[in-house]
Amino acid sequence: MKIHKHPRTSNIWIISSIVLLLAIAVTTSCRSRKARSASATHKMIEAAAPKFDENDAADALSEIFEPHNNDSIWAKKKIFDVAQVMQKAYKDSEYYPIWLTENGDTSYIVRLFNELADMQNDGINTERYRLKDLRAMLNKYRAAKEVLVADVIALDTACTHSYLLASRDLLLGLVIPKQADSLWFHVNDSAWAPYSLLAAMGKGEADYPSLDSFRSHLPTYKMLRDVQKKYTALAADSNYIKAKAAVMAGENAGDSILSIVLNAELPWQPESSDSLTGTSLLVKSYQYYLGLKQTGKLDSTTRFYLTNAIDSVRARAALNQERIRWMPQRIEDTYLLVNVPLMELFLRVDGKNAMHMEVVVGKSIRQTPSLNAYMANVVINPPWGVPPTILKKDVLPGLLKSGAAYLNRKGLKVYDFKGNQVSPSVVTASNYKRYVFRQAPGDDNALGYVKFNLPNKWDIYLHDTPHREDFGKKDRAKSSGCIRVQQPKEMAEFILMELNGKRYPIERIDSVITTKKTRYEVLSNKIPVHIVYLTAFEDSKNARIHFIPDIYKRDRKLQALLN
Repeated sequence: MKIHKHPRTSNIWIISSIVLLLAIAVTTSCRSRKARSASATHKMIEAAAPKFDENDAADALSEIFEPHNNDSIWAKKKIFDVAQVMQKAYKDSEYYPIWLTENGDTSYIVRLFNELADMQNDGINTERYRLKDLRAMLNKYRAAKEVLVADVIALDTACTHSYLLASRDLLLGLVIPKQADSLWFHVNDSAWAPYSLLAAMGKGEADYPSLDSFRSHLPTYKMLRDVQKKYTALAADSNYIKAKAAVMAGENAGDSILSIVLNAELPWQPESSDSLTGTSLLVKSYQYYLGLKQTGKLDSTTRFYLTNAIDSVRARAALNQERIRWMPQRIEDTYLLVNVPLMELFLRVDGKNAMHMEVVVGKSIRQTPSLNAYMANVVINPPWGVPPTILKKDVLPGLLKSGAAYLNRKGLKVYDFKGNQVSPSVVTASNYKRYVFRQAPGDDNALGYVKFNLPNKWDIYLHDTPHREDFGKKDRAKSSGCIRVQQPKEMAEFILMELNGKRYPIERIDSVITTKKTRYEVLSNKIPVHIVYLTAFEDSKNARIHFIPDIYKRDRKLQALLN
């Protein structure tokens, strides 16, 4: 079995066909199934006569699934294969149908169909769950006074398969992250174990377990679902359809279509000095919303998005809903999040922004990866050990060209692995890996005055910088992969004092800096750090979604995989 396999076409549709043959040989046995309570089924449908014999169905299901069950796999590893989880669910329900009961109640199936249809707002093509086929099977079941056991099993197993596939999609994503983004290392450790929910439902012991319980709890995800709902409704809006036709015909209908698309809620608020008014201001707002250059002019790019608003916005939202599904379903109450393409940092306490600032991220040739780690300590006056990539691509060429003068200019010294300083003249292109290049603390140190360590195998961390002129610029993809923060001393003060109870105001941090001696402050309350790549994210007030330029050009590949 291949772990975390995401099949496009399920074998359950083949299994359902085989059922037709297996059910012919079914014999009855003495079984006892608990009836669903009225509270569990809400509106119990009382049939004049049973539509099928549950014991016959249970015998048939055991013929299908029992030979394939292997309990040992559940104790050894996480299972992501839908077919194996189905086997577990039916075994734990004593092989009784999970969705259907003798009295003809189909209320759970109706709820499932409604939830599957609603998954369009998760940016997922609902054809994936064979809704058309499922509805046809349900209609056939309802129309029959007595139902063949084979038809019962076909419908029941098909519903189970679609539920399992949908729950896995919501919790873990449709695409294996590494297939779409080679630099996505953020782990989703959410446990997918829906078999117990289904087994309890099959034995009449529990209510229908909503698919909503598998959705991400990150506020961004809900906001993206709201975007999807808005644009789904927009597709049927007669005013939008009329205004879109006018724009496509070249008429001056920009004002009306913009008002409709934005629903009179401008996600961009102008500065008091902004001279744009009327349509120009509306256009600029829409350009901000889409992550376009804010010209205030209804140019060809903006016009394209206006006339293709539904498809383009929904597709962009869907990409980022998928990325959020690659993260744990629940993240901590207190955490630090860096959104790389947005080039901003959010330190949240109880889910609310305690700090928000700009950051500098990796340039396109040295991209910042997505990962999660724990901030372990804050370093004041950090020394800088040159990492391998910078050593190979920057320092070594400079040393070979200019010798010790280059190192002196950069404030670098060379050491062997025993910590002994050596002459730069001994370093060559063939032996440079035997040495360590270090920069002492000071005003010109590449890490500035403060470093935030979050141990990880990619050696990514947050730090101050002597190049503070980069903050305030639109393009802040300028580092070699690590993240430079705009307010390092203020963030250190908050982390040390508010989150770790230490007496460390900025005045004390400044005092330590003047000593030029390195000081490590270990955090008793380690802070979860999430570095992610999301090209749709909420504004700093957590009020509205807006779209962000895809600085590393990763959207297209993910879009192709989702399609």
